[in-house]
Amino acid sequence: MMRLISKAALVAAGSVLLCTPAQADPLRDAITADLPSLMEIYRNLHANPELSGEEVQTAAKLATEAKRLGFDVTEKVGGTGVVAVMENGDGPTVMIRADMDALPLVEKTGLPFASKVRAKTREGNDTGVMHACGHDTHMTGWVGTARQLVARKDDWSGTLVMILQPAEETGEGAKAMLEDGLYTRFPKPDYVMAFHDAAGAPAGYIGYSPGYALANVDSVDIEVKGVGGHGAYPHTTKDPIVVASRIVGALQTLVSREIDPQDPAVVTVGSFQAGYKHNIIPDEANLLLTVRSYSDETRAKLLDGIKRIVEGEAATAGLPKDRMPVVKIREDEFTPSTYNSPEFTREMAKLFEARFGKDRVVESKPVMGGEDFSRYRRADESIKSMIFWVGGVPMEEFQAAKKEGRKLPSLHSPLWAPDAEKVVATGAEALTAAALDLMKKGG
Repeated sequence: MMRLISKAALVAAGSVLLCTPAQADPLRDAITADLPSLMEIYRNLHANPELSGEEVQTAAKLATEAKRLGFDVTEKVGGTGVVAVMENGDGPTVMIRADMDALPLVEKTGLPFASKVRAKTREGNDTGVMHACGHDTHMTGWVGTARQLVARKDDWSGTLVMILQPAEETGEGAKAMLEDGLYTRFPKPDYVMAFHDAAGAPAGYIGYSPGYALANVDSVDIEVKGVGGHGAYPHTTKDPIVVASRIVGALQTLVSREIDPQDPAVVTVGSFQAGYKHNIIPDEANLLLTVRSYSDETRAKLLDGIKRIVEGEAATAGLPKDRMPVVKIREDEFTPSTYNSPEFTREMAKLFEARFGKDRVVESKPVMGGEDFSRYRRADESIKSMIFWVGGVPMEEFQAAKKEGRKLPSLHSPLWAPDAEKVVATGAEALTAAALDLMKKGG
């Protein structure tokens, strides 16, 4: 997103953010006063992360906070999900979501409250656990938003639905909550909003993308079956490594020669596994792919093209019919593209510009990452939906890295440590202001 911000604007805005007190504002002042309490929550969440689908203690802590605030709270929705509802007269239903899960990483930030948690993955591997995607800032911002909206009940009318979602990192959580009756057991929203911290933007900046914001994410497994044998006698075999290599090369033409150059797409082979010894041609080779796109039509072209290329290369290599490759599209791991309702997103952007200033609110380009926030709108396309970015890099660090030409830690890095105060304060203020605008009395 930061490619759209000029150097001069960064310097000017950085000076404002770092040197000049913010203009007095009741909402901003209330969040600032609440920050010590919110940061205590943040540090606790950061130090005690839980893997996808295992967010038991995390959910319990935050459900307790929602109950204390007066919400009608239901736990264990879609696994460990939490739904907190507050009805406050007639008006629209606004849903605000935060995700709870952490990643299987050993933290290397050096923070005094760094995670020392270890756990076993579903595959049985022992690993460290870390909030390397910033979900701890999302949850803390969620609490800050809930507190401010409860304190301002006289200013809004409608139904507020605050949800805590499990398993975003595995793409399972939103689907599980919807299948567990999110839109039938609880009020169905007219509007859905969330924010995500950003590792490529200065702390406190807001980025938004009308329309597509994040990509379709597909995982594809390809098993290439050959006929193994002695490495000295390749003519007696059907070498799956050679066939798989041809497949890898041919796959590169899907994006470069079959997809419109103005329609972004990615096909990446992330794993190539075959054989165990120098002089043995194995029976099979296995490829693991990630496939990214925005539209459903482009997604279908890519997945169909992968199948066609695999079958074509196998036929060219003369593989027997009983040894044809197997292509498995992991539908259980599919995350659909996130589409921000364009008109609604621009309306919210104008609201944010009025509150934070135009220098801090930037229209950004879509990214090829994935987010299962997409499913809340896909379940009913009459719902207006927006997820936006909140920058997390301290301004001094951002400007120094830009000047020195060095790269900053990305999301999912064991070194990612956002400026949590600015992320939480900005996210909570933006979500609260949006909800108050959408549910304003007489609006």
